[in-house]
Amino acid sequence: MFDLSGISMNGDVVLTGLFPIHFQTIQPNLSFKVEPAPPVCKGFNSRSFRWMQTMIFALQEINKDPVLLPNITLGYNIYDTCTTPSHSLRAALTLASGPHEDVFKYNCVGSSSIPVIVGDAGSTQSLVVARTMMSFNIPMVSYFSSCTCLSNRNEFPAFFRTMPSDAHQAQGVAQLVKRFGWTWIGSIAGDDDYGHNGIQAFSDAVRKLGICIAFTEVIPKVYSRQRILQITETIKTSTARVIVMFALEGDAYPLIREIVRQNLTGRQWIASEAWVTSALIATKENILTLSGTIGLAIHKAEIQGLKNFLLQAHPSKSLKNPFVRELWETIFNCSFQTTIEYKVQPASKVSWKKCTGSEKLNNIHNIYSEVSELRISYNVYKAVYAIAHSLHNLHSCENGNGPFGNQTCASIFNLKSWQLLHYLKEVKYTSKLGEEVYFDDNGDSVATYDIVNWQKNENGSIKFVHVGHFDATSDSGHDLVLNEKMIIWTGGKIEAPESLCSKSCPAGSRKAIRNGEQICCFDCLPCADGEISTEIDSLNCVPCALEDWSNLQKNQCIPKEIEFLAFDEAMGITLTTVSLLGTASTMSVAGVLWYYRKTPIVRANNSELSFLLLISLMFCFLCSLTFIGQPSVWSCMLRHTLFGVSFVLCISCVLAKTLVVLMAFRATLPNNNMMKWFGTLQQLLSVLACTVVQVVICVAWLLVSSPFPVKQTKYYNKKIIFECDLGSVMAFCCVLGYIGLLSCMSFVLAFLARKLPDNFNEAKFITFSMLIFCAVWLAFVPAYISSPGKYAVTIEIFAILASSFGLLICIFAPKCYIILLKPERNTKKYLMAKTCPKKST
Repeated sequence: MFDLSGISMNGDVVLTGLFPIHFQTIQPNLSFKVEPAPPVCKGFNSRSFRWMQTMIFALQEINKDPVLLPNITLGYNIYDTCTTPSHSLRAALTLASGPHEDVFKYNCVGSSSIPVIVGDAGSTQSLVVARTMMSFNIPMVSYFSSCTCLSNRNEFPAFFRTMPSDAHQAQGVAQLVKRFGWTWIGSIAGDDDYGHNGIQAFSDAVRKLGICIAFTEVIPKVYSRQRILQITETIKTSTARVIVMFALEGDAYPLIREIVRQNLTGRQWIASEAWVTSALIATKENILTLSGTIGLAIHKAEIQGLKNFLLQAHPSKSLKNPFVRELWETIFNCSFQTTIEYKVQPASKVSWKKCTGSEKLNNIHNIYSEVSELRISYNVYKAVYAIAHSLHNLHSCENGNGPFGNQTCASIFNLKSWQLLHYLKEVKYTSKLGEEVYFDDNGDSVATYDIVNWQKNENGSIKFVHVGHFDATSDSGHDLVLNEKMIIWTGGKIEAPESLCSKSCPAGSRKAIRNGEQICCFDCLPCADGEISTEIDSLNCVPCALEDWSNLQKNQCIPKEIEFLAFDEAMGITLTTVSLLGTASTMSVAGVLWYYRKTPIVRANNSELSFLLLISLMFCFLCSLTFIGQPSVWSCMLRHTLFGVSFVLCISCVLAKTLVVLMAFRATLPNNNMMKWFGTLQQLLSVLACTVVQVVICVAWLLVSSPFPVKQTKYYNKKIIFECDLGSVMAFCCVLGYIGLLSCMSFVLAFLARKLPDNFNEAKFITFSMLIFCAVWLAFVPAYISSPGKYAVTIEIFAILASSFGLLICIFAPKCYIILLKPERNTKKYLMAKTCPKKST
């Protein structure tokens, strides 16, 4: 027989309970020279004892209920598992073999007399028991085992729990971490299935959210100061300021004690449900280090009548329950003088006073009688009632409508565990608190958690403040609900701390992952010109559209500056003024010539061609205005065609005047009557003919491939050049080439006639004007090609104005000079006088 500590009460149906009444095991010296003594349990856990008392309270309440199980009495066998898998295994083997049978003689083919087990508390302990009990189809209903692995229905088909699975808790903690923007997290796990599976599920969840684990440490199950110091040093040197710990309170306690001893503050602790409401850790001594701790806790509830039941516990009334004596000695720091030899050794009695039995539980604040934070106790309460409702459904069955062979029912007085298992799978009831309790296909209960925050009480103790909840069953997308204004963070701060390997990259930059490091450790590189990022922590910069450019912050695409030669800018105003000044000057010259049109100098120099030339010069000056302003379809078509026709008309007049000079000289020779064939009409027709050729070229240009406005982005990155595309470069070259041809002809003929004997030989001035004209336009071509945008337009306007002024000044300035300032030369006699070239002596 295995020697286990426990208590029992008979009943028609006896429930088995497994509770970790003690949290420390002392292994005796195993020399194996004599029969080894069983391990000794120490460290009485008042909180776990309350869980056990809750089971007894629930059974008594059910036994008194005239409706739930009338005339049926529920009993119990409760064992202390001492928070270790070995004690849980001993209990399982004892249960399987019967309390007074040798386990090795047990017939494994038979059925167990144990209908159901309430427990165990830890996941590892439950795994040990479940693997043993599953062979006998004995259902287990755990109140504190949360390992995801226990949801495996193939391995554990008879396991149920009123405790949510760690898969849900891990998701809740992951959402909590994401909520406050923490991306650099430290993690600590207890060295058991609860710790390993919990931290693994959490790590998997946060990695999907782009959160990195800075370090992962495991607290040893067997205390090792060296290992505790190593973990503490890791926490101290890590840049992570938020630490998640999945560990049982007994495992977490040594590490917390060392952290408090070293006064390691400034860390935000996120607690798993196993220790988030632990009275063992949440003490006044730890307030400086652990204040602000936040975590998920089992849903809190209030059980009516439980406190009065707990306060009724007294050593004199519970002689068969050694745990009550230990509770008394632990709470009142005293010791009973007794000759009774207990199977379980009380905790150390050094310096304890003698217990009198007159102490009052309600006169002292302790975790045992504290019912304001009933979480695991409520899970025990729900587990017992789930079994009771399953028994109720079983007992209410009518033969002929039963679920078993031949539609038979089970007998509650000859109950088999596999029969109860059927009803546990289908149980669904509403608790006295209005909560609906049932088990899903994996044997798990509804996953709801409270969010608890550790805050300093007025008396310096830690109080658990409810600041939100997490409901894994919510379909609304608001499964994590927090009142952030109520949260007090580590160090008493009201703002959430930061825990980042690298600070977030602002909009306008992109993340560049550091080689060999986790994705949360990165550098922020500004976006290149013309690229933007509008989100925080953007991985890539997005190029702007062709017509847009990035602003200085590189977080927005803004329209590029559109550049063209505008009327209201300095250059536009200057060129407009010069153009209008040239037009006015031309009109003034025309007015002078018109006023003195009957004078010899005006009549002698082809007044008709002179006035036509002045009109064409006015058009030349005015056509430059079409190059200024925002390009449009009409302005682009007009500017080059008007320019080409105006200058051809002008050069044609100059060419005609040059021919007139040559013809006039030839006419003075004997027997030469050429002038009669080149009179005024012929001169005008020749000008018209030359001009028509250019008009034809321009019309063909407009019909085939006319100029059009275009926004060019190839010249500059930050601005758009709004200009007129030539449409057909060849047509533009033809226009310029034809002007150049006429100019060259005029220049050559004028050059040949420059020394003809005459007091006012106009060929000299035409030669100078054509020389300036050709020089200007020869310089224009390379400058135009090499200057993009409005600068090309400016050069073209400058060439137009310069050549126009050259023609106006060179041809008409001498005439105006004589007319206005030297009227004595404006006579027929002076003009008819011939000047002969000087001969050498």
